Amino acid sequence: MSETNPYQPPAAALDQPMDMPLGELGNPRRVPIGHGWRWLSSGFDLFRRGWLIWIVNMVIFIAISIVLNLIPIVSLASAILSPMFLGGLMAGCMALDRGDDLRVGHLFEGFTRNAGKLAGVGGLYLLGGIVIFIVVGTLTVATIGVSGFAAEMDAASQAELATQMGGMAMMLVLIVLALMIPLVMTLWFAPALVMLHELGPFEAMKLSFMGCLRNMLPFLLYGVIALVLSVLAIIPVGLGFLVLGPMFMASVYTGYKDIFLSQA
Repeated sequence: MSETNPYQPPAAALDQPMDMPLGELGNPRRVPIGHGWRWLSSGFDLFRRGWLIWIVNMVIFIAISIVLNLIPIVSLASAILSPMFLGGLMAGCMALDRGDDLRVGHLFEGFTRNAGKLAGVGGLYLLGGIVIFIVVGTLTVATIGVSGFAAEMDAASQAELATQMGGMAMMLVLIVLALMIPLVMTLWFAPALVMLHELGPFEAMKLSFMGCLRNMLPFLLYGVIALVLSVLAIIPVGLGFLVLGPMFMASVYTGYKDIFLSQA
């Protein structure tokens, strides 16, 4: 007859593979507005646990991005490669969340695991950016064409046209925002969903968009706080972003856990 040790720790957690997320993926849920701050504070906690490697990874990521963007045609590849880097960092965040160490290798893990799906996310994001560029470019050309008639007008008509042009310029800005914000929403959680749950690119981007849409108020608070912190980070010659950058990346992971994981 076997006896059960009441002080024995549960075995379920030990049997869980180390590459599996800490919770089951569910439909994105709405969270209180104050969670926008919680994502950032929890992100800072993840940064604090491996701050040195975070900074090293941040420097490497920035250096690679600069090199890619200096090459005209290759710069387009940065949009495709970025989700692969971000997916690796999401795996690093999960490692820290489990009490493991963050490694430099985490930055490149997205190139060896789910690489095709992460590249697919980048490709869809790039395609969306190209469509927006074409739409905005067409509207801009049309606006410039209208302004070409100014030389043939009298002073009063030119003043009226200048007012109209100012309104049209503002409208262009609003159109860019109206198109870019949804596109960014599709990307925000997609690397985490692909890397940690092996979702397809389209499914991950759709779920990311839904998660952001259902939590506009927390994201509004998140954005305001992030803006204030970014201004402060600029003061020491921009060096504050060596801390703020990793903190933002880790906050994507903490937000993903809060919104998507049933046991978060």
